[in-house]
Amino acid sequence: MNQDFSHLPYRPCVGIVLISRDGLVWTGQRIGKWTGDRSDQRWQLPQGGIDEGESPAEAAVRELEEETGTADAEIIAETAGWLTYDLPDGALGIALKGKYRGQRQKWFAMRFLGSDADIDISERPGHKAEFSEWRWARMGDVVDKVIDFKQPVYRDLAKEFSSLVR
Repeated sequence: MNQDFSHLPYRPCVGIVLISRDGLVWTGQRIGKWTGDRSDQRWQLPQGGIDEGESPAEAAVRELEEETGTADAEIIAETAGWLTYDLPDGALGIALKGKYRGQRQKWFAMRFLGSDADIDISERPGHKAEFSEWRWARMGDVVDKVIDFKQPVYRDLAKEFSSLVR
């Protein structure tokens, strides 16, 4: 018997498209959490929840630093609206502490101002490592390497930020 999770809300989140001087996008390979994930689809952009009392822009800067180890970037654009995705059936009631049906995200394009040496994805006090490795990639490659259920959001990002990325 399938449970109905349609009553659950979307978790308010932000996402970051961190863009290098060359127009490439930062992407990290998530440390696996869900059974059945294929390692070639664990690549994603930095993202995370919005804390109470925090603006989306503030959350984006905080999440960027938590996930990449650097906040040496400037916001250059944001999505016109909020983008949503639903969790797949096997993750509903489990992922996101079982409290959400998916995520509602405000995305920010940020120009990276630092150097690759500034990026640190290792575990730090107060922050568990979320990525096992990272690289700069073309936005189209990022779309292809994200888990299936997030691909529509990433395709929207590729269109909306197309003038900013390669």
